[in-house]
Amino acid sequence: MTDATAAAEKPASQRRDIWNQFRTHKGALFGLITLGILIVAVLIGPYLWVPEKLSVAEAIKLKNQGPSLRFPFGTDQLGRDMLARMLLAGRVSLAVGLVAMTIAIVFGTFIGILAGYYRRLDGPLMRMTDMFLALPLIPLLLVLVMLFRDRVAGMIGPELGAFTLIVFAIGITSWMATARIVRGEVLTLKEREYVLAARSIGARPNRIILRHILPNVVSPVMVAATLGVAEAIITESVLSFLGLGFPPDFPTWGRLLFDGLQYMQVYPERVIWPGLAISLTVLSVNYIGDGLRDALDPRIRGR
Repeated sequence: MTDATAAAEKPASQRRDIWNQFRTHKGALFGLITLGILIVAVLIGPYLWVPEKLSVAEAIKLKNQGPSLRFPFGTDQLGRDMLARMLLAGRVSLAVGLVAMTIAIVFGTFIGILAGYYRRLDGPLMRMTDMFLALPLIPLLLVLVMLFRDRVAGMIGPELGAFTLIVFAIGITSWMATARIVRGEVLTLKEREYVLAARSIGARPNRIILRHILPNVVSPVMVAATLGVAEAIITESVLSFLGLGFPPDFPTWGRLLFDGLQYMQVYPERVIWPGLAISLTVLSVNYIGDGLRDALDPRIRGR
């Protein structure tokens, strides 16, 4: 009877085990809920909170207003609704983080797999990685933006051009940590029995990489991806704060910080709201990455 009951029970699910371990991490749950609220707010909020259409004269009269029922987050120096701008800015900041992270993860995974699997490529690719790690990130990004901003904006427009240039510049300068992580995993995986067995029956390297190695490096890549989103958002905020990010009429949280800097002592809420949004997003993503790291590690799972 006991054997029949045990046979009738459902087999253990890896996804269920991962979720059970993830939800034991209180910080990760807090990060997941907070990030979910922020994403829903910036996606749906602009359709629910539509700013009033004001003439130039009316907007000037309403400039630098404090929080009120009409303007919950106050107004800026041009009389624009700060809540509406915060919601629109959140879309851009989160999109920058996700797209730049995707570029960094794809490129870093590609470099890491090549370096770990092919011994003759290991030395040159890792020396290239070390060279990129030695470069100062922010000055390099400033040079890239200053050199190519006007050229790219002239080809595809100021807003799309700024977005494309910034996410590409952040992504192409943020892949090194992922490449090192993936290389270390591949060096271990390619000596496993199932990889040696596939190689012994004549499987091609590209098939071994796609079928046996790449699926097993997904876990560390996912953790690196969550941390990469936070780094990309902070980097974009720094560029916008320095005035070299998006145009003034294309808001991001970093740009709102830059615009509110000169009014900080008189109207501190102008920098509190975008600063709080950036801090909550980065903190949430870091907590999620910490929880994923524990949940995806079979040595920790089940403790």
